[in-house]
Amino acid sequence: MMRKIWIGMLMLTGIWSCQHSNNEPADKVLSRTGTDASCPYITRDAAGRPVISWVEKDTTADTGVMVYAVSNNNGYTFSSPVEIPATRGVLPHAENLPKLLFRPGGIVIALFGVEQHDPRNKYAGKVMYAQSFDTGRTWQPAVPLVTDTAGYDQRYFDMALLPDGKAAAIWLDNRKDTNAEGSTLYFAVADGKSGFQDARPIAETVCQCCRTRLFVGANGNIHIAYRDIINDSIRDMVHQVSADGGKTFSAPVRISADNWIVRGCPHTGPALTENSHGLHFSWFTMGGGQGVFYARSTDNGNTYTKREQICKVPMAKHPQLTACGKEDVAIVWDEPVKWKADYKSRIGFLHKSPEGLTINSHYLTADSIQAVYPVIGAVRDNRVLVAYKRQQGNRGEVVYQEVKL
Repeated sequence: MMRKIWIGMLMLTGIWSCQHSNNEPADKVLSRTGTDASCPYITRDAAGRPVISWVEKDTTADTGVMVYAVSNNNGYTFSSPVEIPATRGVLPHAENLPKLLFRPGGIVIALFGVEQHDPRNKYAGKVMYAQSFDTGRTWQPAVPLVTDTAGYDQRYFDMALLPDGKAAAIWLDNRKDTNAEGSTLYFAVADGKSGFQDARPIAETVCQCCRTRLFVGANGNIHIAYRDIINDSIRDMVHQVSADGGKTFSAPVRISADNWIVRGCPHTGPALTENSHGLHFSWFTMGGGQGVFYARSTDNGNTYTKREQICKVPMAKHPQLTACGKEDVAIVWDEPVKWKADYKSRIGFLHKSPEGLTINSHYLTADSIQAVYPVIGAVRDNRVLVAYKRQQGNRGEVVYQEVKL
């Protein structure tokens, strides 16, 4: 009760609004000197240790290689970077974000995008994956996620570990049974060492250019969120759930009736997490207001609370969120900020109670630097890791902070 009263006092006094922290923690650089680094991603290995992966390339190159580091002290420091040679040729793209997944038995999967070079669509992409069967010491050659010759464009994928130790993946695909605009969302599962099998479509008319979200709940339910194209013109976020291991999925439910009509590519997808108080969701829209919004569901995604704008900067984008050990929720995003005669980008941070009430918010980066595409992961009961790309001249570097809630 006292916690709720305290949170209410904070909201009445306006402390929940976006303010700069007076005790800004120091960034720690992960990427190697002299490389152009981007695309950080946070996960855990099979032993539960925090892992951050990213992409490094030469400043003159278009493609690079996936690199990762492991923490043995719950995110305080990380090991020296380790390359994944089988991913060489990965095309850096922070929405089409390369990912690592650690399965039981020493199996690790790297999922990443490359250029397709297909005459049917010169902008087409291809999703590749490589597997390691010895906890990352050696890697099998990368293979395409889709081998059907009718599939020439795959991108905006996600991957998650299922309760039985299998791996699930979703992605956007050009193959569809409709003339309506949009891509088809596909789902597949990897069992044993055989890779992803039995791919099948689970949704159509999905926005072609926003990342998708695949999340497995504590009860084993498989949740999927994406930006749908509704009535040929509205691009709003929807949610589907499977209670039978991915055999069937519920009909799409709109998270919020934003009614954003846009004939273009937002390039900013949804974020979804869960605690014992339900599902928590964050997204960007320009429908009925512009910026990053938040809502939650207490009935497994059947209905959602009225949306809440989490920061008043209109062009705040690319939200990511996580639930922490004490079930608090933390959200990060990037937003433009004017610095002298120029514009930069800073990382915003919002802390919510387990019930979704805002406790406080601040900025993790100074207005004078260029920081974009944050990702977030829980590491301790009251701490989270936040990683992002920081621009340094003509190259980027991947940095992280450990943030106390």
